[in-house]
Amino acid sequence: MTPTDPRVPRFGVNYTPSQDWMFQWHAVDADVVRRDLEAIAGLGVDHVRVFPLWPVLQPNRTLIRQRALDDVALVADLAAEAGLDIAVDVIQGHMSGFDFVPAWLVNWHTGNMFTDPGAVEAQAALVAAVYDAVRDRPNLLGLTLGNEVNQFQPPNPAAMPASTDQVAHWLTSLLGAPRDRDPRHVITHSENDHLWYRDAHPFVPVHASRLGDMTTVHSWIFNGTATRYGALSPQSVRHAEWMVELSKAFATDPARRVWLQEVGAPSMNLAEAEMPEFASRTIAAALTAPDLYAVTWWCSHDVSRDLADYKDLEYSLGLLDTDNRVKPLGRRFAEVVAEARRGALPLAEPRTVGVVVDVDEDDRPVSRVALAPGGAVFGRWHELRERGAAVTVVTSATAADPAALAARGVTELVRVEHAPAEPARAR
Repeated sequence: MTPTDPRVPRFGVNYTPSQDWMFQWHAVDADVVRRDLEAIAGLGVDHVRVFPLWPVLQPNRTLIRQRALDDVALVADLAAEAGLDIAVDVIQGHMSGFDFVPAWLVNWHTGNMFTDPGAVEAQAALVAAVYDAVRDRPNLLGLTLGNEVNQFQPPNPAAMPASTDQVAHWLTSLLGAPRDRDPRHVITHSENDHLWYRDAHPFVPVHASRLGDMTTVHSWIFNGTATRYGALSPQSVRHAEWMVELSKAFATDPARRVWLQEVGAPSMNLAEAEMPEFASRTIAAALTAPDLYAVTWWCSHDVSRDLADYKDLEYSLGLLDTDNRVKPLGRRFAEVVAEARRGALPLAEPRTVGVVVDVDEDDRPVSRVALAPGGAVFGRWHELRERGAAVTVVTSATAADPAALAARGVTELVRVEHAPAEPARAR
């Protein structure tokens, strides 16, 4: 269904195969994937985001397996059969608490994916090859470089440290890798909230908000939000909306689109009976943010209890169980999608009040901790939003530029004095 109101975003899910989880990519079973995608389409969504594993695609620095590329194309075709568009992530990378790094970067061959010229060149070649494998599929939305690869920074025990400039070089090298790109396809990158909330993290907000065709945000309340405020508190159910608005502060294009690429209902914070309400309120809040491109729920299917060693929350994040039965969370998600498309939920309106984030000469936040749960800027924004204010976020550089403020439509500024304590974190 195509909504008539352009403010209605796309809705989709992050696809976790019902059988063998992401290990399905070692040898795709078309019958399994077809059943999964048909069940996903039954939720009323229009797209899936998929995650072929990096070591499967590129087990050697100079080997990109054609069979693996063919499997990516096959899954794209199966999605089309189900009436779904598809976005493909390339560098997996980090996924659900596990790292998937090819042997040519670890152990006796230890290298750095962000800084070694040969590794950067190899990854760029992989991005180009994956794009070529699916570029002619009419249901292709585009590529994301990888899933939260900023997690390969400290404190990851296998960290591959990089400077902010080296990260920028890595991002631009891979974003520019697809050849003769169709302008209808989007090329993006994704990070977890360390980019927004952790001082000294080499991935910085301007990377997210200025590189790639749109900004992606991943919103998880297990980052301390639920612990500090409560899982169904305004701060928790508006966390995704907050991240969308926070990302806009650092964009140079005032109309830059934002993709809420991951948001889910973690069992470590929510009882199963609370998950439908959390989904409903979270999506409703996010819909009020202007320039929202899509809401892509994490995730389609539960992880099978037959698979060992995942954190417990991973086994219950799905909208569907491993037999493709729709869970209560999935039913409510589908209802909210339908409500949004028929105009039954409030949609985006202009944001005229700007909470100011102090930045340095490179547009880096003076204190990213102030933006995190428990931080002063985070708290002030949520306080104003709960009062009904049409509140967004601007940098101090934008606040000092009348033309930039006018382009954002901001007519009132709110400044925050902050020397916040380190916020609670529960990762």
